[in-house]
Amino acid sequence: MAAGTIPSRSEVARENTWDLSTLYPNDEAWTAGLGDYEKMAEKIPSFRGTLGRSAEALADYLDFSRDLGLLEERLAYYSELRQTEDEGDSAARSMSGRFMMAAAKVQAADSWSVPEIQAIPDAAMGQFLENPRIEEYRIYLKKLLRYKPHILSDKEERILAIHAEGEDVAHDAFSVLTNVDISFGTVETAQGPKPLSQSTWSVFMENPDRELRKRTYGIFYGQFEAHKTTLASLYSGSVKNDVIKARIRNFPSARSAALFPDDVPESVYDNLIGTVSANLGPLHRYYGLRKKALKVDELRHYDVYVPIVPAAITRTTWDEAVDMVSKALVPLGDEYVNTLRSGLLGRWADRYENKGKRSGAFSAGSYAGDPYILMNYKEDAIRDVFTLAHEGGHSMHSWYSAKSNPFMQYGYTIFEAEVASTFNEELLFRHLEKNADTPELKVYLVNKRVDDLLATLYRQTMFAEFEKRSHELEEGGTPLTVDVLREEYRKLLTKYFGPEMVFEETSDLEGLRIPHFYRAFYVYKYATGVSASLALAERVLSGGTKERDDYFAFLKSGGSRFPIESLKVAGVDMASPEPVEAACKAFGRLVDELAELIG
Repeated sequence: MAAGTIPSRSEVARENTWDLSTLYPNDEAWTAGLGDYEKMAEKIPSFRGTLGRSAEALADYLDFSRDLGLLEERLAYYSELRQTEDEGDSAARSMSGRFMMAAAKVQAADSWSVPEIQAIPDAAMGQFLENPRIEEYRIYLKKLLRYKPHILSDKEERILAIHAEGEDVAHDAFSVLTNVDISFGTVETAQGPKPLSQSTWSVFMENPDRELRKRTYGIFYGQFEAHKTTLASLYSGSVKNDVIKARIRNFPSARSAALFPDDVPESVYDNLIGTVSANLGPLHRYYGLRKKALKVDELRHYDVYVPIVPAAITRTTWDEAVDMVSKALVPLGDEYVNTLRSGLLGRWADRYENKGKRSGAFSAGSYAGDPYILMNYKEDAIRDVFTLAHEGGHSMHSWYSAKSNPFMQYGYTIFEAEVASTFNEELLFRHLEKNADTPELKVYLVNKRVDDLLATLYRQTMFAEFEKRSHELEEGGTPLTVDVLREEYRKLLTKYFGPEMVFEETSDLEGLRIPHFYRAFYVYKYATGVSASLALAERVLSGGTKERDDYFAFLKSGGSRFPIESLKVAGVDMASPEPVEAACKAFGRLVDELAELIG
């Protein structure tokens, strides 16, 4: 194979791939497992109408549901991970499709169970919960019963279930429009015309040629300008759907409905926006520094992503990256470090790119299998070392959670997941900065950390504020026209970017091209997550055994607590402004350090 050529899956060395045998030894065993799953599911109807008879009857069903769920999870993870190895592998795609069809049938057959559990009278359920056979399901049942005030009649629930099939129409249409139908054409460069797309947009915005960035920006947003009315209509439809669903389910607002599953008070969301809004000074200083570093008279929106320091020239092998991450995580103790190190040097991770492999990176931790990691690791990109630390944080969170909880309560929320992953990034940054052996590497690391915190803390909070405002307008009876949406988004751009930024006429169209907005009230978790992780990293590094044990209690809690409570166990109160305020101050210190380093 020629140097620089992307290998096919069959050409990848076995030791560089994950070992899925903790799920199934091979595809044939998976196929047999799928048959077992379908056979087992035939028993579902036999439980119907029995769940309220006694604690034993309910426990019998829950034992069955647990075992079926464990089997379903193994099947799902194996088929999904096999498909990500090579998206063009028809056999793997067939496995995924067969599983999804089988799972859909099982879910339909089991659709009666949750309403039947929720229909058990409170007095009877109270007695059931005291039965020892129910013990491992107690938390699961209590979480399920929280929804009782929001459950409708059987007939109404059936109608909503049918309607749910069309709930994603706005998002699907947005995705097709922005990724398929809209053609951005080409951009003239010194090397000739280059294609512009959603995926190449960032490459152009990072180009040092300012005229090229300006030209690209005009072409890119020109297409969004041409489709602005359709885009506004699609987003308006998505917001309307959020509002209508919340009203049908007896929630006071769409936001309260979205935060309900995690039991996150709306005050936490407001606290994030309020605290970040009160601490925009460091962000505005950063844009002033960016303007100075780029030596421009006016900082424009197309100047936001171009690097202001050179990329650090490094080459880090996989084993060296694992060593870096392991050394950074020493404060977490031997068990954590040795387990992660062994997994990464073993076969938890699918390490390198191959033809057809899914792009990016993710962690996939299940109850029965290893906490697998997909990477597309590149030795010349130090950011990939941070990605490895990030995904390793997710995997160790899954490892501790599965080891410490029964199946029905081991799953943690995204709110908590982002803490465990960004915690590791913070420890890695501190370790690498402290040991940077060249000024170029040090300034690169500080600049990278500034950009990362800007993207997760400030930018996601701006998005969260826009979501709050758009839903409030809809709930208040104001139509979300293209002009209304642009006006609201421009206010936020002006607020967050500060006086140094000069915007284009089309800059406010950015609010119409963010796919996250079609999953409302989700992005705030990135900002709360990084705020919590910074506070906990400082607490662990400056503390002793108790502080470390508190953090492990959080990692081990799984789904046994709601996220605000589990983070209190770790030692941080996200209901207070202190963690977010401290994160903003940490960002400010990094900006000051960067200013000193670049002169």
